Amino acid sequence: MEVAYKVTIKGYVTGIGFRYSARDRALQFKTIKGYIRNASYGEVEAWVQGDKAEVELMLEWLKTGPRLAKVEEFSFLEEKHDLAMSEFEIL
Repeated sequence: MEVAYKVTIKGYVTGIGFRYSARDRALQFKTIKGYIRNASYGEVEAWVQGDKAEVELMLEWLKTGPRLAKVEEFSFLEEKHDLAMSEFEIL
């Protein structure tokens, strides 16, 4: 079953390669599509969709991020999946 989530991550998450690490992590999965972008200083937004099991693993990774990250707030909201998305990209 395919699911989709809009994710907000706040903390020490900008300027440390969080988005690039997230894209690299997403590429390890077969079904993950979406995007990640800086929303403002100290905040990253992502859209993650794909197979439920893979999305859950991606969300778990996003809760901590790469080694230098310090996630202070993590929230996600289930959405309808977007059929136009074909890959996971950095915006």
